[in-house]
Amino acid sequence: MSSALSGAAKIAGVIGCPVSHSKSPRLHGYWLQKYGVDGAYVPLPVAPDDLRAAVQGLMKAGFAGLNVTLPHKEAVLSLVDELDPTAARIGAINTLIFTENDQILGRNTDAFGFIENLRDRQPNLTLDGKVTVILGAGGAARAVIAALQEADVGEIRLSNRTRQKADGLAAEFGGNITVVPWAERSDCLSDAALLVNSTNLGMTGQAPLELDLGELPGDAVVNDIVYAPLETDLLATASARGLATVDGLGMLLHQGRPGFEAWFGVFPEVDEDLRHAVLA
Repeated sequence: MSSALSGAAKIAGVIGCPVSHSKSPRLHGYWLQKYGVDGAYVPLPVAPDDLRAAVQGLMKAGFAGLNVTLPHKEAVLSLVDELDPTAARIGAINTLIFTENDQILGRNTDAFGFIENLRDRQPNLTLDGKVTVILGAGGAARAVIAALQEADVGEIRLSNRTRQKADGLAAEFGGNITVVPWAERSDCLSDAALLVNSTNLGMTGQAPLELDLGELPGDAVVNDIVYAPLETDLLATASARGLATVDGLGMLLHQGRPGFEAWFGVFPEVDEDLRHAVLA
């Protein structure tokens, strides 16, 4: 939060259960300081049974809006007055905006965060008409698929440990998605421009991601949405082969920008100082 708050300070926060792990207070706190905003951003633990009362109470208390993290991203859909098309496609909300006439706007900025992170870290990457491979079929995969379809990629090859979840996602999103059996995930990389790991495999405390990158073209980009550790084994292996890589921290940072603009009136930048501050 900024160093000196006035009585007119704008207040936002993040709700979840638990919420103590969230890096959003550090992220938004950095921006509040950097831009000299008269405002604050706070973590707010909210139990599932208290979700409706908490959201409506915070709006009535004068909050500008909220970020929403697990387990509330889907449950909060029933509380909004207006839902943006991306949030509707993804089926989850991560950003709430409270208007002056007591309306609740629901947005999902994860797709924005994903694609902006790619553009920021690999500005020469061209996705139009290109083949991409996505590992995983959970909530993160939904945001990645939405972003890639909006970017007019060619074929999206989707592979998940549970085939049924991948089939369901492909049927729901439609279009250019081909489901690849998990056992064949290493065999579908030969013409891919982008590989995205949206699973938690390789995350600190989780099982490793077993994947052979031998078929991946030399000009492909490898993106892991995991940021703990910042360099996963997947990214380390890709770097050792000379492939361009993108870590998952930038997706977190970029997804926060639209909400900060809506609540505090400034569209913030993502830079190396911010990365270091959030990781500190």
